[in-house]
Amino acid sequence: MTWLKEVIGTEKAIIAMCHLLPLPGDPYYDKEKGMDYVVEMAKRDLLALQEGGVDAVMFSNEFSMPYLTDVKTETVAAMARIIGELKSYIKVPFGVNVLWDAKKSLDLAVATGALFVREIFTGVYASDFGLWNTNVGETVRHQYRIGAENVKLLFNIVPEAAKYLAERDLESIVRSTVFNNRPDALCVSGLTAGQETSSSHLKIVKSLAPDTVVLANTGVNLNNVEEQLSIADGAVVGTAFKIDGKFRNHVDPARVKAFMDKVKRFRSGLA
Repeated sequence: MTWLKEVIGTEKAIIAMCHLLPLPGDPYYDKEKGMDYVVEMAKRDLLALQEGGVDAVMFSNEFSMPYLTDVKTETVAAMARIIGELKSYIKVPFGVNVLWDAKKSLDLAVATGALFVREIFTGVYASDFGLWNTNVGETVRHQYRIGAENVKLLFNIVPEAAKYLAERDLESIVRSTVFNNRPDALCVSGLTAGQETSSSHLKIVKSLAPDTVVLANTGVNLNNVEEQLSIADGAVVGTAFKIDGKFRNHVDPARVKAFMDKVKRFRSGLA
């Protein structure tokens, strides 16, 4: 049994993304509609995800494009307001992801009561966002300083839109990440949101880290979910739940229900 059962309530858990619209300070923030509109749209997607039966939700500033690796205070403040206003509507365990700033994700988790965060905690990368450096030792010390030691850390070890500066094979990355950092989970991704996670990569990661939760982090959909869950311990799902399966659309509760019905049948077959 993994911590997924204790924290989220089930093995082979589906963590659904609640993507927030652009926020104050973001280039594409809609100043005319303002924050009330952002909150209302987040509420709409949250309720659609819960209606469809997801196991958990993760709030992220997905449309704060182009992303920062040192996120501004106004972004965290806006996310805290949104989650605070939605708190009475949240009926499932939830996490947060401030793209892409690990310490601020932990700050937001403490402020809102989130149970887990997903981030790029380790490595140095050449990325679409420039040179991307991390400091996992400082991040984990910050986690303990602010009282977030019980917040689960989901390590994205194959970052989207980035590549290690040094040539490192996946086996080396997995082994050193697990040995040095004790991650609560390893997230394995495709190139961008919505791009399928390689089954071969999932198999490599799970074989090397059998005692660590491994999550398929992108591209899980109705057609491949059984294959992905037969390898991974769970999945993070965003695009597949959107209207017409399009990244920029809002959540379609019918798509969520069809997906979760299939997941539940798969899980019942494992009992």
